[in-house]
Amino acid sequence: QVQLVESGGGLVQPGGSLRLSCAASGSIFGIGAMAWYRQAPGKQRELVATITSGGSTNYADSVKGRFAISRDNAKNTVYLQMNSLNPEDTAVYYCNVVVRLVYYWGKGTLVTVAS
Repeated sequence: QVQLVESGGGLVQPGGSLRLSCAASGSIFGIGAMAWYRQAPGKQRELVATITSGGSTNYADSVKGRFAISRDNAKNTVYLQMNSLNPEDTAVYYCNVVVRLVYYWGKGTLVTVAS
């Protein structure tokens, strides 16, 4: 089994920044791509950013230039640095990890952008 624990969510003012973390533990030999998704109230879950085991990244158009995904392979942790946040970024953010072709999800961390 693989466990994912997210942290770093909270309330931030528009224009502010937050850094999310997601630590993977358990049977994580062969861990592959890691990603962040988000789900806003009343909307479908959407992909925010991905990072491969080799470090290649991809972003949703809505966050390009504002968000940065990174990973620490030694700590089996993926990060999401979020800058210039706006109210449209308010959502529950979920970590997603692929381990030996199986997708695992974290429980999510709430990010609220409001003044």
